[in-house]
Amino acid sequence: MAHTDSRHLQVSSGNSRSMERFESALELLQGYYGDPLTMIDETLAEDPEFVMGHALRAGMLITAGDGAVAPLLRQTVEAAEALHGIANERERRHIAAARAWLDGEFARANQMYGDIVIDYPRDALALQVAHITDFLLGQSSMLRDRIAQVLPNWNARVPGFSHVLGMHAFGLEETHLYEQAEERGRFALELDPRDPWAIHAVAHVMEMQGRPDQGIGWLQSRTEDWATDNMMAVHNWWHLALFHLELGHADQVLALYDERIRAARSAVALDVIDASAMLWRLQLRGIDVGSRWAELADTCEARGAEGTYAFNDVHAGLAYLGDDRPASFARLMANMRRAAAGTGTNAAMTREVGLPVIEALYAFEACDYDHAIELLMPVRLIAHRFGGSHAQRDILNLTLIEAALRGDRANLACALAAERMELKPMTPSLSTLVQRASTLYRESAEAAGRTPAARAA
Repeated sequence: MAHTDSRHLQVSSGNSRSMERFESALELLQGYYGDPLTMIDETLAEDPEFVMGHALRAGMLITAGDGAVAPLLRQTVEAAEALHGIANERERRHIAAARAWLDGEFARANQMYGDIVIDYPRDALALQVAHITDFLLGQSSMLRDRIAQVLPNWNARVPGFSHVLGMHAFGLEETHLYEQAEERGRFALELDPRDPWAIHAVAHVMEMQGRPDQGIGWLQSRTEDWATDNMMAVHNWWHLALFHLELGHADQVLALYDERIRAARSAVALDVIDASAMLWRLQLRGIDVGSRWAELADTCEARGAEGTYAFNDVHAGLAYLGDDRPASFARLMANMRRAAAGTGTNAAMTREVGLPVIEALYAFEACDYDHAIELLMPVRLIAHRFGGSHAQRDILNLTLIEAALRGDRANLACALAAERMELKPMTPSLSTLVQRASTLYRESAEAAGRTPAARAA
């Protein structure tokens, strides 16, 4: 007799207790709440032949986007592969996709999870792993379209529908369909007010549209929904800090950094990325961050996993530059060059984006602004290839503008400021950039004995 889960997908296990805990752990994973990994570990300890339990554990580790978990992923994949004989076709495909990711074939793994979704559109695990790996690979259109492919098969009666809507909202935002994204995110929250991914998607809309006051109100009004016992909490605190930074609230940003973003001194990849990016943004604005880089650099040192995912490597590099650790930075560069010379998806990501970005950041910190500009101008056009969101990758644009300003590249500074003005309404942060660019242009023209024309005014 065939056994099915709550979405009517066949599973090889007939253990009702294992299935109940699988459903609970999957729900936690979808909502980024609690500790689904411990729950599924306990389930597998009691029922080591539970194939979908291994598939769920592999999916959790993959979506962490963290090479530091590779030993755990290997353990999971090998345990599942040993159960090939009792697994059904869908379960075998899950394990094959996880194996591809473990072997560094990220793009192939992503496609394999996506193919599962096409054949089994209610496979919530495959859908979430495909969605997050779309994000890790910078496939913005698939963040939207992969979810659109399955929407006709989901409705409010299917467990997890709100999470599917939340994922779609994020995909719509990342493809600049802001009005649709906000509407979809708010609809998801009508079904489940505590969906931090949907809350996060709406916050992204407000960030991209330059609505910092509304963004602050949005996140603060829903703090009880997203700020407790969930894996997205630090990232949403980061978004709240971004809104304050845009308004020039440096004290609030530093307080959020200390009390929320780095309060637990987490070594989780996403949390480290957020902290590193925030300190760099503060420094670009000339704000003294004190000794905060030291703790973060220590955390990056302890994490290891350098050379396994270019996006993480760049943010570790920021920490080493921020705390002036040349030996650590040199080791990171060596690991990245070794990765770039290899095979697999990360090799291409590192060659095309990671290395040019990290070299540009090094040049910027060394005050070699012309070289930083030379590297950042072309790479920012393809930076999506190493993952992250538009908001996260904006650090490259901000560094480029600052390099133009500090390097006395008046025309470029004005051009980049004007470019930014077209994308976002004027805020205190943008106003400061525009004023600096205009002043630099005027002073440059006067020094050359020219009458300055209007630029970035």
